[in-house]
Amino acid sequence: MKRIITFGTFDVFHVGHVNLLERARALGDYLIVGISSDQLNISKKGRAPIYPYTSRAKIIHSLRFVDEIFEEESLEKKAQYLQLYKADMLVMGDDWKGRFDHLSEYCDVHYLPRTPSISTTELIEVIKEVP
Repeated sequence: MKRIITFGTFDVFHVGHVNLLERARALGDYLIVGISSDQLNISKKGRAPIYPYTSRAKIIHSLRFVDEIFEEESLEKKAQYLQLYKADMLVMGDDWKGRFDHLSEYCDVHYLPRTPSISTTELIEVIKEVP
């Protein structure tokens, strides 16, 4: 069984997230998703997520192509997560291309193209501007 792992915040869930997760799952037999904790999101993006971890986790776990989820507490623990979940492949969006190549000693590292013209950050900015 080929175990795929990916990571993300998955805030303001959109079709780009669905596309990434569905394509990641198609690369293997079992998809594990690490979802950023609220605190991790604050530390890496400088803001709290719109939706708390429990809501984001419920959304991701409900998808038929996601087999398992866990809370990602630290970017520095990626290697530990890969080992803990016995990942055969790490899959990330290509906006991260090259950033995780050093993890190839633990598993294959694969970057998938992002869905064009959609990003959570841009969606949040558009929503904020609506009167």
